[in-house]
Amino acid sequence: MKKLLAGAAMALMALGGNAAQAQDYPDRPIMMMVSYGAGGATDFQARIVTMTAGNEDALGMPIAIINKPGAGGRVGWNWFATQAESDGYTLAAYNIPHFIAQSIKGGVEYSADTFEPIANWGADPAVFVVAADSEMTSMEDAVAYAKENPGKLTFSGAGLFVGHHIAALQLEKAAGVKMAYIPTKGGGAAAMKAVIAGEVMAGVNNLSDAFRAQEAGNVKILGVFDLERNEFLPDVPTMKEQGLDIDNASVNFRGVMVPKGTPQEVIDKLSATVPEMFANERVAKKMKAGGSPMHIMTREEVQEMWAARQATLEELLAGL
Repeated sequence: MKKLLAGAAMALMALGGNAAQAQDYPDRPIMMMVSYGAGGATDFQARIVTMTAGNEDALGMPIAIINKPGAGGRVGWNWFATQAESDGYTLAAYNIPHFIAQSIKGGVEYSADTFEPIANWGADPAVFVVAADSEMTSMEDAVAYAKENPGKLTFSGAGLFVGHHIAALQLEKAAGVKMAYIPTKGGGAAAMKAVIAGEVMAGVNNLSDAFRAQEAGNVKILGVFDLERNEFLPDVPTMKEQGLDIDNASVNFRGVMVPKGTPQEVIDKLSATVPEMFANERVAKKMKAGGSPMHIMTREEVQEMWAARQATLEELLAGL
């Protein structure tokens, strides 16, 4: 009996300690893991949306970005799922549909149930790009070349079963063509460099990466993988407008998550604070200047989005 009472007392003390820690959270700097290399869209945006974290009206502590790139995000998310502390001091940037699609295909240590979403900051559609001096000026040109030269239109992307790859699979299916998708190491930045350097004929990339490259005069954007034109590219038609039956399944949602097992009090604190942090005017201005579309969502909205994307991707990947 004494052992039972002692055990109960220790459990209550532990709960009390966790509550006290959560109440004081955060009391030291926080780390956020990005599964892609420095300079890519996810890294670029993560550094912007966390820049006000140390303010008194935000978390009161800075967030430092650490990059763990490799295998289309698998290296970082596997580490986060298996080694990250669930104490609220190690966050991660998520990319949807990337990690959900990868978990559906298997061979990874994570799924949507492995993580707890906090908030979403952006929705970045995929776009089809070619070098600035390419003879292709529309998706009609690209599809015509692919039909005349099966398997010879090479185009880059940030990895396998990421938004770029899903867009590529959809394009091949909708156009009835076979193309040569070439995943690159180093994320979207490396995939864009491959297009600019002429290592591939075209590429599927994030709108935000492509926008900056087009502004610099390095590429042309031929089409957007979304249901509507984007405010950053009002003159670039969607795939549907160009006769290709492609929806928005490859749109790259980006946000913040924590490992499963993180104290609920910490999740609640982050869920209440992070969306407001994203909505900061300085953040919005920098994101707009970088051609990075914002789409702020609360924890509950992200949970619904994850579930919807899970269902969509299970159907899409089974068909492809």
